[in-house]
Amino acid sequence: MQLAQVTGTSAAVAATRSRTDKTSLLAQTLTEVAGGEALPREVEVVADYLAGTLPQRTVGVGWRSLRDRPAPAAAASLSVLEVDAALTDLKELIGAGSTAARTGALRDLLSRATAQEQDWLVGLLTGELRQGAGDGVLLPAIARAADVPEPLVRRAVMLAGFPGPVARAALTGGAAALEEVRLEVGRPLRPMLAGSEPDVASAVSGQAEVALDLKLDGIRLQAHLDREATPPVRLFTRSLEEITDRLPEVVEAVAALPARTAVLDGEVIVLDDDGRPRPFQVTGARTASRTDPAELARTTPVTTYLFDLLHLDGADLVDHPAQQRWAALADLAPDLVVERLSTADPTRAQEFFDDVVARGHEGVVVKDPQAPYAAGRRGAGWVKVKPRRTADLVVTGVEWGSGRRQGWLSNIHLAALGTDGELVMVGKTFKGMTDETLRWQTERFLALETSREGHVVHVRPEQVVEIAYDAVQTSRRYPGGLALRFARVLRYRDDKGADEADTLDSLR
Repeated sequence: MQLAQVTGTSAAVAATRSRTDKTSLLAQTLTEVAGGEALPREVEVVADYLAGTLPQRTVGVGWRSLRDRPAPAAAASLSVLEVDAALTDLKELIGAGSTAARTGALRDLLSRATAQEQDWLVGLLTGELRQGAGDGVLLPAIARAADVPEPLVRRAVMLAGFPGPVARAALTGGAAALEEVRLEVGRPLRPMLAGSEPDVASAVSGQAEVALDLKLDGIRLQAHLDREATPPVRLFTRSLEEITDRLPEVVEAVAALPARTAVLDGEVIVLDDDGRPRPFQVTGARTASRTDPAELARTTPVTTYLFDLLHLDGADLVDHPAQQRWAALADLAPDLVVERLSTADPTRAQEFFDDVVARGHEGVVVKDPQAPYAAGRRGAGWVKVKPRRTADLVVTGVEWGSGRRQGWLSNIHLAALGTDGELVMVGKTFKGMTDETLRWQTERFLALETSREGHVVHVRPEQVVEIAYDAVQTSRRYPGGLALRFARVLRYRDDKGADEADTLDSLR
């Protein structure tokens, strides 16, 4: 299959807001690639590309390498497998001289791509491919193209981690091949996710016993132990990126466990000398750094906390009730298990929540002891509760949306009052907006428009918005030196003027 067909489908998917139409477009392309003389690898790559996923996960290319693009090709000629091979070669360029070699190879690939293909490849390589082809439309498309039950596809993706291998199995082997997909030690599966409630009372009914886990503001980590493999321990983030070589102290802790094979779910975090969590940025920077991991393990060590066990010595546990998995985890790694309270009493639950927040932690996760491990899904089995912090800020600009939000003003620029009364930008957000909100703010901000710069509409600073956020962190991106973490819109405040917004000092 030609890359142009994939990029054409991607553009068509991004251009429609209809989930049904998106699914039909994806299913048609998958059917076409599987119906020809495609190799199994081609089917897998096409599915990953339609999902906006890079099969190689990373290839060592960042925004800096993509700023100066060569002139695009006049006509499309690249095939999907040619692109896949070129990106695999890029990933394998390491050592002395690799930077220059990677730059040359990247320019060669881009010079063979049309303008549309170049834009698409840049989005794929940077993880910024906005086409609206998430699981909600891609997995039904795989099921339709392969004529298999959608639940089979969903479970296989849960265990395989990525849609490409599952599409390959479904389109080349049907339902029987999907039923053979199992948890594999050494291959990350999708992590179970938590829903959310605004307070403990909403999450703990008092009718049944639940477990409250300490919620850490660290890096989610999936650890795989297989003593017959090389390396015997592998570590994966929430996004399934492997970071084994960056955390030697975690590798050592997992290797010390008395098991032959195991898959564990947990979190790592940097603590200060008093056991309080350091800011998230410290943990994030530590786990992202590839520079001298052994020295960083000495100067900025992470502490490992485990809260689930998904496999142990040949037995998969994902379908077992949580309390059985927790008991096995407590036997395996008693010194690494996260702090947990089991109770049916809302008062005790609130006291536990208040205590962990006072100690600097993020909150709690309320868990159903009977729930299986629902990898890759949010549901009632896990519910997170965190203190809600809010700020009234001023909108100074808005960005046009893409994909399902095409034609609407979406991402809003947020500013706080500086020391001299000037407005200082502290972040952006497109979260928390309903379709009704998008329609209203598009009309509102076009009426306040003062100028445009690319996809940004600058507006008169008159509209106040109430924003919920999880934390304030330092930032070199914004002029105030800080940014809001996980900012989301609660409501627009027509009862407040811009001079009543929260100040930079109060956020700081």
